[in-house]
Amino acid sequence: MEESRPRIEQQDTPQGRLLVVQGAWTAADLTAQSVWEGLTAQLKSLQGHTEASASWNLEPLQRLDHLGAQVLWNHWGREWPAQLQVHASQRAVLETVAKFSADPPKPRKTGWSEPFVLLGTRALQLVDHLKGLVRLIGQLLLDIIRLVRRPQEGPWRDLSGHLFHIGATALPITALVGFLIGVVLAYLISQQLRQFGADAFIVNILGISLIRELGPVLAAILIAGRSGSAITAQIGVMRVTEELDAMRVMGIARGFRLVMPRALALAVVMPLISVWTTIAALLGGMLAANISMDITPSYFINSLPAAVEVANLTLATAKSVVFGLLIALVGCHYGLRVKPNTESLGQGTTASVVTSITVVILVDALFAVLFKNVGI
Repeated sequence: MEESRPRIEQQDTPQGRLLVVQGAWTAADLTAQSVWEGLTAQLKSLQGHTEASASWNLEPLQRLDHLGAQVLWNHWGREWPAQLQVHASQRAVLETVAKFSADPPKPRKTGWSEPFVLLGTRALQLVDHLKGLVRLIGQLLLDIIRLVRRPQEGPWRDLSGHLFHIGATALPITALVGFLIGVVLAYLISQQLRQFGADAFIVNILGISLIRELGPVLAAILIAGRSGSAITAQIGVMRVTEELDAMRVMGIARGFRLVMPRALALAVVMPLISVWTTIAALLGGMLAANISMDITPSYFINSLPAAVEVANLTLATAKSVVFGLLIALVGCHYGLRVKPNTESLGQGTTASVVTSITVVILVDALFAVLFKNVGI
């Protein structure tokens, strides 16, 4: 066992220092922790002036595989020693390791132009995504015109399936989240209104905030995370399994069969889910107001129509339709850009969710600025 232990012996000869490599330098012998630690310590002790003018002799080696050769090659600094005695088989192993061992990457110096190059790259990527999204919107309009002209050719079964999976199955989670948001919001507002004796105004604040803003935005964010990611994953898997290529070969329009049913389904479903989420949030706020401020449900229901104009509900419904279309288009956009590998599928799904939520918030802010005088 001692004879096969990998080691290096130093010998003084008339020609100078000679380093004799002995033992078995194989993966089976080097992977033992005690052996590897001892060999590493010995190799470190040899570095410096002692090794610079020394000769190497590998002929006494019992066994040598590519792992042992890699250890020696790395220790030599990825260069051949000036004097080396080896057998032909040992040299062949070392030459193979030297051929396929890449040099360690050199640290790249960042110049003053690096931030501008990065900014330009990100700007070009943004422009590319915007071009793809505009192209997708134009194709969607053409597909809708085709559907209106020849409704018998429409993908109605796909549309009904998406209506169920995107809309009906999302009702429990949206109701639960909306109800809890209403409870939390009512409790926070009640603490402030009680200080000024303005308990009755909780109906106005909850009505405006939930019906006009929080209800549609909350529903859109939930659908973006739940269904937007599913859309990207579905189309991305079709890219990985080459189903999209098969559709192109068969002459099936991807926009008409994949994008349009999802976009129409989300445009129809989002206003309904928005109203459903808003109702759940109002119920939660009404319950919290009754418990914390003794605002009865009858007073809450009777005061709500006077506190919130119908224009707010109309605006919320219009926003929900736009949110639904944007979520579907962003999901399809990233799904169609997925490359045929699983890593790209995961990155595309993540980017789809983040982009959908960001777009929803940006568009909601745009609506708030453009329609600031509506319903207030």
